[in-house]
Amino acid sequence: MPARKTSTSHPSATDPYEPSSQGSAFDSALLHDQSPIISHVTTAEEQASLTPDEVLQQFKDGNKRFRTGRVTRRNHREQVRKSAPGQFPKAMVLSCLDSRVPVEDVFDQGIGDVFVGRVAGNLVNDDLLGSMEFACKLAGAKMILVMGHQHCGAIRGAIDDVKLGNLTTLLDKIKPAVALSQDFQGDKTSANPLYVKYVAENNVRLSLSNIRTRSPILRDLEEEGEIKIVGAFYRLTDGTLEFIE
Repeated sequence: MPARKTSTSHPSATDPYEPSSQGSAFDSALLHDQSPIISHVTTAEEQASLTPDEVLQQFKDGNKRFRTGRVTRRNHREQVRKSAPGQFPKAMVLSCLDSRVPVEDVFDQGIGDVFVGRVAGNLVNDDLLGSMEFACKLAGAKMILVMGHQHCGAIRGAIDDVKLGNLTTLLDKIKPAVALSQDFQGDKTSANPLYVKYVAENNVRLSLSNIRTRSPILRDLEEEGEIKIVGAFYRLTDGTLEFIE
């Protein structure tokens, strides 16, 4: 399945995603939070009853809670104890290595809710494909979400053709997204945050295409409606997710 380019053109290199003034509201929400503390973990029955669309909506709702400071209060000690006998995650998220993208927090999910795979540039390889197949075919996860992010160092490195040990080979795997992004209208350098975002979004699209092309198991599960395979772009400056077609 060929990756699709975005048709949006960007007239300037100005980054529209600078930090907002929402921090004070976020802190206030945390300070006055009187919600109950949750110790429940997802059960096999709950996982089985979920649809892929419901899981996606739960993740969207969780991100909204994360952004507004109304995250679920959890008793992690109890969740560790309750989840030890078995796990029934709702989804698998493939994320970049970046330390500023705390996957479970971004979606306000608890212990046992999410399989997480991480590699610089959120690239798909055989090991991650096998992990996804385990997550969905054997462990019952209902969604695969590939998440790129703002100001990604791996994307910048690929744009700049960085050469450094084993990193060189990794960045070469991002080069197809750079090639796919040459229709960008504007400065095509790593100093332009809009161009970096454009390449990052195309890199997510290529990862989605690679999953469907290289894993007949996952492609069949998606075609049968058993799972969803979706992409997203995470904004570091405000925690917002933009979903990618």
